[in-house]
Amino acid sequence: MLIDKEQVKAFLPHREPFLFIDSVESISGSIGPVKDVKTLEGTEVKTKYFIGKDHPVFEGHFPGNPILPGVIQVEMMAQTAGFTIARLYPWPFKNINLKMALLKVENAKFRKPITPEMELEIVSICRRFKKQMSTYDCQIYHKGTLMSEASLLASFEQ
Repeated sequence: MLIDKEQVKAFLPHREPFLFIDSVESISGSIGPVKDVKTLEGTEVKTKYFIGKDHPVFEGHFPGNPILPGVIQVEMMAQTAGFTIARLYPWPFKNINLKMALLKVENAKFRKPITPEMELEIVSICRRFKKQMSTYDCQIYHKGTLMSEASLLASFEQ
């Protein structure tokens, strides 16, 4: 593990029940601060999340047949992609006021249902970073099986 839950919370503004990263396992390249956003292209981030059976989303989606909604899977991908920008900040993180917005989702595919008690690995690769806009290819895996994937466009303010 590279970044634990405490440092995840120091970096991302999200909180439970809408925080979908337990730990950051790896970020390719060095953790900050790098100066040029172009160096972020090609950065791969891997995170982990355990989706417990008591997560509130399963109360309504669906009682008796709980399945993690696709929109939550996309949010997991976006939160993981956000850690690409971690390379711009000094470590350890303190008072990061990250402002990142998901602008577009393309080619989303939900290949297998994600159900309670699954340990998920979320992978994001930054394909392009220009000024304050970035694109990512993201996937979610469970025990090496591809569960879902999407391409994301995001913006951020530093």
